[in-house]
Amino acid sequence: MAKWGMVIDLDRCTGCEACVIACHAENNLPIVGEEESAKGRQHNWIRIERYWEGEYPHIRARFIPVLCQQCDHAPCEPVCPVYATYHNPEGLNAQVYNRCIGTRFCANNCPYTVRVFNWFDHQWERPLDEQLNPDVSIRTRGMMEKCTFCVQRIRRARHQAEDEGRDIRDGEVQPACVQSCPTEAMVFGDLDDPDSRASQRARSRRAFRLLEELGTEPSVIYLKEDEWVEP
Repeated sequence: MAKWGMVIDLDRCTGCEACVIACHAENNLPIVGEEESAKGRQHNWIRIERYWEGEYPHIRARFIPVLCQQCDHAPCEPVCPVYATYHNPEGLNAQVYNRCIGTRFCANNCPYTVRVFNWFDHQWERPLDEQLNPDVSIRTRGMMEKCTFCVQRIRRARHQAEDEGRDIRDGEVQPACVQSCPTEAMVFGDLDDPDSRASQRARSRRAFRLLEELGTEPSVIYLKEDEWVEP
């Protein structure tokens, strides 16, 4: 059984947000618009955080994609009163949408702020409804949503591999954000496979995890930037 994880090289990330758009298209996420976004009602499963490095006037913008960290010891799981969020055998923090009752306990207990409350029923008017991905359900109002590493793509690749009597090949599964990244800053794969690209990058001396001191053991590993010398 695979242990899925993602490695993100921050030295390659340009903050273009292609991963954000790809996630919206793949997972049927609504666009809330400028007015609702100004009220703090963003609806993204992945976001690009910006921070500054150096001191004025020698300062440089840096970017870090933040998505569900798929924690091995996920703080969101034990607080759900209806067990809508759980840890599956492949290391994913899964979400049962039709079980969720929208208490938002999981979002309050997540230190990464990566869970989204679906607060309105979005309607895709024709012909925009034809862009919806038939492999992903449209969530109704009143439930929590989050990144799933595009689990529908994982299942599709697993079924094809089983039909052909083989294991899933390294690189065969690519979440939408990984597939869309123009600089290949993201790599997805089996962290338990020592030969996978993700596993090899995770062993880099530059590897770190967000808020690692909390002991959540995320499955998303970041590679910090190489040292930057001020001009």
